[in-house]
Formats: sequence, C-alpha cells, structure tokens
Amino acid sequence: MKYYSTNNQSPLATLHEAVVKGLAGDRGLYMPEQIKRLPEEFFDNIQNLSFQEISFEVAKAFFGEDVEEEALKQIVYDTLAFDCPVVKVNDSIYSLELFHGPTLAFKDVGARFMARLLGYFIRQEGKELVNVLVATSGDTGSAVANGFLGVEGIHVYVLYPKGKVSKIQESQFTTLGKNITAIEVDGVFDDCQALVKNAFMDEELNNKMKLTSANSINVARFLPQAFYYFNAYARMKEKGLADNMVICVPSGNFGNITAGLFGHRMGLPIKRFIAANNANDIFYNYLQTGKYEPKPSRQTIANAMDVGDPSNFARVYNLYGGSHEQITSLISGATYSDELIAATMEECYRDNGYILDPHGACGYRALKEGLKDGETGVFLETAHPAKFKDTVDGIIGCDIEIPAKLAEFMKGTKQSVPMTKNFEDFKKFLMNE
Repeated sequence: MKYYSTNNQSPLATLHEAVVKGLAGDRGLYMPEQIKRLPEEFFDNIQNLSFQEISFEVAKAFFGEDVEEEALKQIVYDTLAFDCPVVKVNDSIYSLELFHGPTLAFKDVGARFMARLLGYFIRQEGKELVNVLVATSGDTGSAVANGFLGVEGIHVYVLYPKGKVSKIQESQFTTLGKNITAIEVDGVFDDCQALVKNAFMDEELNNKMKLTSANSINVARFLPQAFYYFNAYARMKEKGLADNMVICVPSGNFGNITAGLFGHRMGLPIKRFIAANNANDIFYNYLQTGKYEPKPSRQTIANAMDVGDPSNFARVYNLYGGSHEQITSLISGATYSDELIAATMEECYRDNGYILDPHGACGYRALKEGLKDGETGVFLETAHPAKFKDTVDGIIGCDIEIPAKLAEFMKGTKQSVPMTKNFEDFKKFLMNE
C-alpha cells in the first residue's frame, strides 16, 4: 500500500517510510491510497469474534501488504493485551471504556501498536537510532512513553505544556527515565505541536538525527484506533443493539474520530458520528459554517481536548473530498463549557451511578441531547476518571480510588527538561543531545 500526502506535493511513500517519517515533506499528513472494504460475511459474524480476532482482520486490510502476516498478528495480539468493553450507562447510552490499558487511556492502543510496528521496521533496517517526537495535551505522552519504554533503537521526547496537564498524567511520562525524555514547554499544547512540526521541517536537524512522530499525525498511531470501533459494534450486536448505532467521540486533535470514519469507509455499519468538543469549538464552528478557522486553544477541565488547530482535520477534509455536505451528512457536533461538563458528570453519577471523566462527559451529554427515536448511542470514555482525580472528586463529591498501576507512577521522581516555545531553543537542545 502506498501513502500520499494531504497536501499532494510529496511523492508517494511506503508504509515503512510513512511510519518512520511521520509527516510528509510538504507538511501534509499521510493517507492510504485506498481504504479496503471488508466483506459482508465479516460483519455478519463479527459478534462471534474476540477483540483480537476482529482487530487482526482490520489490521490486515490496512497493513497486510507491508507486514508479514505472522508478525502483524503478533503486533496486534501484543498490542491488545487488555479489553475495551462496552458498558451500559442507561437504557439508550453505552460507554466504550478505553481505559483498561497500561496508562488507562485510549491512546494505549495506537501507541502500543506503533511502538511494535516501528520496532519491526527498525529490526529490518538494522540502522541508527530513531528519535520519536510527541506533543501531548495529556494522555498521548503517557501512552507513547510507556508504549516505547525500553524499545531498542528508539528514543522518545515528550513535549508537554507546563502546568496544563494533571499531576497524575505528568507522572506517567516524567518518571520513566531510560529512553524517555520529558520536555516541559512554557506554552500551550499548540506550541508543543508547532515545535514538533517545525523539527520535521528543519533540514539541519533531520540531517543530524532520524526523526518521527508518535502523535496521531502518524498513520501507525491513528489507524489502529479503528480496532475498538469494530469491537464496539460487535459487542453491541451481541446485545441486539447494533442497528441505528450512533458513535460519539470526545474530540481534540481528531485522530480518534478519524479512525472511526476510516472504519465506516471500510463498511462498519455506524449510522452517524457526533464529535463532542469542549470550549475549543473549531470543528463545531466548521460544521455550522463550512469555514475552518483555527484559533488559540483555551484551557478547560477536559484538557486533552484543548486543541485550537486539530491536525487531523486535514484527513477528515481529504477523506470526503473537501465536501462540507458529505461531512455534515455523517458527522454532527456539540460543544460544552466547563460548567456544563461538570454538571453532566454530577448528573450521570447521581442518575446512573456511572463515573465519567471530563472528556467522556462531553460524549455522554452529546448523546443525551442528540439521540433520535430508535437510536442507541455509544460514547468513548477515553481515560480513567482517576487520571483527573482532583477535578472528578470535587465535582461528584466522591473519593475515587486510584488504580494500582496509576499509583505506581506517582511514586516516581519527576525528571523533565524546561523549554521555551521558541523553536531555536528546542533545536539547539536536540542538536546537542
């Protein structure tokens, strides 16, 4: 399979090249030349398959031409050493719980897959060190850092905005050491993302070190996230609830919903999608007006969604040929203030006994407000509420227990490098590494 750039100014790349480069030379995002539809029989019997079996079939459609079948199976099965169950919240709304992996966030799926796939390619090459740059607004950093921890031939640099991720999130990538370097940027997430993108475009830097990205701009990070959409459909089909199924995705950088849209293009029978935003409502405004107008991100209690210029909008736009009509026929939007997010968390706990994290709360509320008669909604609960313990405890008046694997991270000593948002400072640091 060849991969083209959304900007259409770079030559086609192999999967190997797309994964190792991360970003195309023209600053575009890589897209597969074709998206293969899965056969009807697959969907007829999907409820009888395990999460790993489903995901392996999906992975073969994406990566089967470029990775040996046994190696790909090993990558998929190793990646999914945990479940992503569907849990009932009320009669019409279900939660797809994506927080059962090592760092208790949905990004464990994409990060673990990418680490294993990149390791596979590096072993084939037997060449120099690959340096992974990743910007995080919260959970990406911990998922990527833990996915790549100890992987030979790879060094990871995690850039995060100072004071704008929770202490628990921060502890998951600043206490690891080994081949993980945490960089604390005096700015917001968009500044971190800009540093990463500029690094890829700097010729001198790229001549000195081999760089790639583990953000959802990398095809190996976002495509595997389609796995759990197929699993959600299978588990809802088991319950007899897969007809007229609506998926709601709390959305920040839009890699997650893009993976779901790829699944839909592969034949996954989802009726429609809802993109739920916090106060960073750039995509919501695009849906209303047809104009994409990035702006500086705003800090909210759903911090992983604090993105003012979502990278993966380019993929959504490209997937539907720039047609606003096609995009709005399949995707609707919602946007919520911190006050509404908090009220939703309190209400859901009171009415259903279900604890939402601030991101999942956006998804739950959008379904509660937006489901039509005869529809069943599934929202993505993207991180364990304990990752936002202070916020959640204060809102629902409860003392959430911190899971053991999360508590272990918090015992470590913080190790981070302070950094300005000036690219020259970041470049100087990397050049001297």
